Amino acid sequence: MWAKRKAHLFYGLRPSQPVQYLLIVLWSTYTVHARFHHLHLSPTAISFLVELTLTLVSSMDVAGSGDCAAQGAAFSCHRVAQNINSLTMAMGELKRVYQDLKVGVEREEKLQKMMCTTEVDAWFSSVEDMEKEVNQLLAKIDLEIQKKCLGSCCLTNCRPSYKLGKMIREKAAAVAELQSRADNFYKVGVPSIRPAVDDPEMPMEKPWALNLLFYMVLRWLDDEEVGSIGIYGIGGGGKTTLLKRIYNWVLEKNSEYDVLIWVYVSESLEMEKVQEQILSKLDVPDYKWNYMTLEEKAMEIYNVLKTKKFLLFLDDMWKPLHLLEVGIPLPNNQNKSKVVLTTRSQQVCLQMEVQKMVQVECLGEEEAFALFASQVGKDTLNSHPEILRLAKIVAQECQGLPLALVTVGRAMAGKRNLHDWQRVEQELKGNQSISSGNLFQVLELSYSNLGDENIKSCFLYCSLFPDEICCDQLVELWIGEGFLGEFDHIHEARNQGGDIIRRLQLANLLLDGMSEKYVRMHDIVRNVALRIAREGKKVSVVQQEQVDMIKADQVEKWKEAQRILLWDCSVEELKESPSFLNLETLMVSCKLMSFPSGLFGYMPIIRVLNLSKNFELIELPTEVDRLASLQYLNLSYTQIVKLPNQLEKLSKLRCLILDEMHLLRVLPRQRISKLSSLQLFSIFNSMVAHGDCKVLLKELECLTNLTEISISLKRALPTQALFNSYKLRRIIRRLSLQDCTGMTFVQLSPHVEMLEISACSELRFVKISAEKEGPCDMVHQNLPSHQYFCNLREVIVLCSRLSNLTWLAHAQNLVSLVVRNCQSLEEVIGEGGGVSEIEQDLVVFSRLETLHLWSLPELKSICGRPLPFPSLREFDVRFCPSLRKLPFDSHTSTRKNLRKIKGEKEWWDGLVWEDQNSAKNSLSPYFVPVLL
Repeated sequence: MWAKRKAHLFYGLRPSQPVQYLLIVLWSTYTVHARFHHLHLSPTAISFLVELTLTLVSSMDVAGSGDCAAQGAAFSCHRVAQNINSLTMAMGELKRVYQDLKVGVEREEKLQKMMCTTEVDAWFSSVEDMEKEVNQLLAKIDLEIQKKCLGSCCLTNCRPSYKLGKMIREKAAAVAELQSRADNFYKVGVPSIRPAVDDPEMPMEKPWALNLLFYMVLRWLDDEEVGSIGIYGIGGGGKTTLLKRIYNWVLEKNSEYDVLIWVYVSESLEMEKVQEQILSKLDVPDYKWNYMTLEEKAMEIYNVLKTKKFLLFLDDMWKPLHLLEVGIPLPNNQNKSKVVLTTRSQQVCLQMEVQKMVQVECLGEEEAFALFASQVGKDTLNSHPEILRLAKIVAQECQGLPLALVTVGRAMAGKRNLHDWQRVEQELKGNQSISSGNLFQVLELSYSNLGDENIKSCFLYCSLFPDEICCDQLVELWIGEGFLGEFDHIHEARNQGGDIIRRLQLANLLLDGMSEKYVRMHDIVRNVALRIAREGKKVSVVQQEQVDMIKADQVEKWKEAQRILLWDCSVEELKESPSFLNLETLMVSCKLMSFPSGLFGYMPIIRVLNLSKNFELIELPTEVDRLASLQYLNLSYTQIVKLPNQLEKLSKLRCLILDEMHLLRVLPRQRISKLSSLQLFSIFNSMVAHGDCKVLLKELECLTNLTEISISLKRALPTQALFNSYKLRRIIRRLSLQDCTGMTFVQLSPHVEMLEISACSELRFVKISAEKEGPCDMVHQNLPSHQYFCNLREVIVLCSRLSNLTWLAHAQNLVSLVVRNCQSLEEVIGEGGGVSEIEQDLVVFSRLETLHLWSLPELKSICGRPLPFPSLREFDVRFCPSLRKLPFDSHTSTRKNLRKIKGEKEWWDGLVWEDQNSAKNSLSPYFVPVLL
């Protein structure tokens, strides 16, 4: 109505002039909606509208005015409308940024993780005030229009038009300036102060500061024009934390990406390791790519990813990575894929030609202390008036670097003695600028706080590994080095080693790896640990990584070394063997076919010899018998065919690991039984186990100190001999049974942790053995059902005759279950009929994280009743046409852990739902169709 009135009032138009009348009505409607509905026209649209207005006005007979006046009024209208459009667009953009930040702050405050900074809180108030001022200005414009000041065709009324236009332009500039202040925010929130004991999460795994960078990257991910993003900044500044936060956010939102891939690149930048991390996410079977060349792997990766929309995270890049050489299709507008990387160097971002990049800087004083205080704990800070003052000084010495703040904060948690704080303050005074990389004094505090010398030795030992390392292997090496002391059972040592790893993680000296089975060291912490070892003369270490050829004269210089580690190197043939009188540890993973003759004769005190992953090594020197002090020997993943008889001389050997030795056919008879100190023996997935292993099993029975074995067996007779041995049955940790023809049942001990049963065609059921000597088909009556398989974590089953796996209901700690090629399997967990009736209150699969069901044509049910699956992350179903109902209860879809349900689309569409709407709708976002 107002638009019609304005058309008549300003331009003397009536409905009898339809085209001109309609144009001015539309023009007037635009100016009104620009204010109330944030309607924005593009500059092209405005120009078109103005040009059309001028053309029509020039042809109009406007009462009481000439053509010049009419055109002047039209130009005036054009200028004001343009200014209004610029102002409303600027205000709309400002409001969008305001809403993004406001929602984020409110979410974090609700979770009690963050509290808004005073600077950002003031900015929020400024935006709210600015919105009121803009609305008042637009209201004033409307009032002037109603007074006919702008609409009149009288040229004497142009001055008010000019003044209002100037006011609008000035206000638009003020709005733009206010938004630019938001772009300079590094942090919009700080951690709320809570006692450290209340927060079990790893400090670098949680968002230590709510910041605009997070929302900025999310906006770039939503932008179809942005395919690559770089995050750069000082080491330890929080780049990985920010990247993990983005990764977790995308996971939680269950976005439209077909696959998310996280790759830890590291300084070494090994192409093969990068490819392996990618392939592990693409459902490519191991057998298909284990023996591929780098080029073949790249082609495999490319062929899979070119059909998918992927989001690739590349963490800790030190130099450029050629994406196509790895096999990664370049992100573009067609595939909609993205790459996000972190690096210390802006130059790497430029060389990678990222389309957007952002710098992560150190924290400001207020935010830095809030983070530091959250690690120390409120009770400690309030325990003495002087401690709070000293805490602020110590936090300042960390110079805003999150790694230093968290590490030192955790070291001081619970320290209520004023003297401790005074000592720390004095030690940190005069510390050089953190930007120069000098973190030695800061991080040495955490090292000193470890107290126990064995734990310190374990920490320094972790610095030997440039990349992540398996926790089990790390503990086994600690056993060999003697860090864990004496123990009666290997299980005690594993528990002690696990406790040390957790303590180092809580101190922020170790970080999580790609899974809970692995840990790694931040490269800054690693450098500090190596420096501590050198300066304190704790150990003399020689490390060589990716060296094409190590010269013989260089090896001669290592005579005084205590530990030598060679990764991916080649060594020149030694004309004569040097003496290594101080050598305690030798780890070699190189292209070696053999060792120089006599080399082992000059290592009198060596304790650890790790030759695993020397893929070309074909023999072990006979002089191995001269390694009288050796306690740990690992020959896994080598091409050794036969072990020398001299092995029997290693009387102090505690750990012998012979896994994945696919050419090992001969173990010297009556030699293993003479390893009197042996406590851990592992021969998992090695060729020698495919023969008649009854002799080996008898030798193992003779070892009085043996408390753990991992073994693969391929025949029924040795398998039955294993089950009939009370001693061996109860110390099995990992067991693989393959092609055991004639074996109708498997009898397990409650102590087994990993079980693989493959191609045992006559296997019908699994029994649980009693914890008493001699074979027994029944469960001991005093053993509670929840303890039947209390240690079992991983199960892989590929057997055609099994009709159910009901015994798994008692595996309360099962994490991974893979069932494939079981032609007769009708249900996973049956109602009774297994080892015992399932108790009604038994929580089945409560810790299961991955469930894979492949090629099970008769499978109709996973369990007779719905299950909550509180820990399930991935459910993968393929070639199971008879499975028509999912096993989930009403709460499964609300669990935060669930990431994906994978299967054929035809199978998914054919599922039967008890509640078609709510159940299917709640789970559909998690479904990922697979191409077969």
